[in-house]
Amino acid sequence: MSLRHFVKHLSAAASRRLIPPTTSPSPSSLSFVHSAFERGTCYAAPSSRLRKRSFSSSARGEPSTPPADLSGYLSVQIRCPRHAADLLSEALLSFGATSASIDLGDGCHNHPEICITSIYPPDEDVAESISKASDSVGLKELPQYQVEVLDLEQEGWIRKTQESFAPVEVCDGLWIVPEWRTPPDARATNIILNPGLAFGTGEHPTTKLCLKLLHGLIMGGEHVLDYGTGSGILAIAALKLGAAHATGVDIDPQAISSAQYNASLNNIGPEKLQLCLITSENSSSPGETESGNYDVVVANILLNPLLELADHIVSQAKPGATVGLSGILWEQVADIRSRYSGLLEELLIAEMDGWACISGKRKSESKF
Repeated sequence: MSLRHFVKHLSAAASRRLIPPTTSPSPSSLSFVHSAFERGTCYAAPSSRLRKRSFSSSARGEPSTPPADLSGYLSVQIRCPRHAADLLSEALLSFGATSASIDLGDGCHNHPEICITSIYPPDEDVAESISKASDSVGLKELPQYQVEVLDLEQEGWIRKTQESFAPVEVCDGLWIVPEWRTPPDARATNIILNPGLAFGTGEHPTTKLCLKLLHGLIMGGEHVLDYGTGSGILAIAALKLGAAHATGVDIDPQAISSAQYNASLNNIGPEKLQLCLITSENSSSPGETESGNYDVVVANILLNPLLELADHIVSQAKPGATVGLSGILWEQVADIRSRYSGLLEELLIAEMDGWACISGKRKSESKF
């Protein structure tokens, strides 16, 4: 989201209200301070294919693909109030979990509680993670949970999840295709993806909304910033749609590794994609990203960071350039619109399955 997985994409309407917009995110979870943005370490996209060393995760139940050996990893079953399940799954990712998926089976729709299945590294303090995550979303009582050592052979995880992750047609001529699948339409713009330890498989509405926005914006030759790049899907899509250059930033090293790997899958080299790992401690790292240099800025993150960092996000765009904001629920649109109305003009709102994407053009008179 650390901002470990702050990227994306997660939650239910009622649960979002548990963290009011005026509440600043915890530095250990969803913070992305502007000073850190200017002092990150940047990496060129690899010119040759990297060895995959991580597995994918999503708080929205998107499929995960672990490496061959996850010996000792912990599978944690957490029961929590239904209204808080989506937001808690986000928070778990911010406090050490590598995946969090919600059980939406047929028998649980009328039950007041719901089960979150989360995966933790062997050395992670599960109790501390759940306690911090619960506190961050305002739960008054610690959820009940059960911890087991993950048995991949018994669960057949790799086979099951790969079978469930099918190619996604975002819009006409634009597909997201898992690395292990054959593109349904070889003539289409196919983004080959293995999310690694980061969000963005193309399955979730917020990702689709951002991809649709890029599909309509990219005419050719643009410089694009993907603010919270995760798996790199938006930066890669922009390049494959014709952008001249893309920059992806994140404060999670696993996200940078995932984006690097996905860039190699799509034959995107260092001259096209720059990936920047932002660290609050590293104040002397090279590769500073300059404000006001981008033709398109997309930030598919979370409500609180979007509100807290509005000035900084918009400042990265050129005057008149388009800024796209997503990762928000439909009922949160008013908060975002109110915060950004002084910074952006010609605001447009797209909605999909209760999620929203707001886009607008940076006002030429905006000063930061």
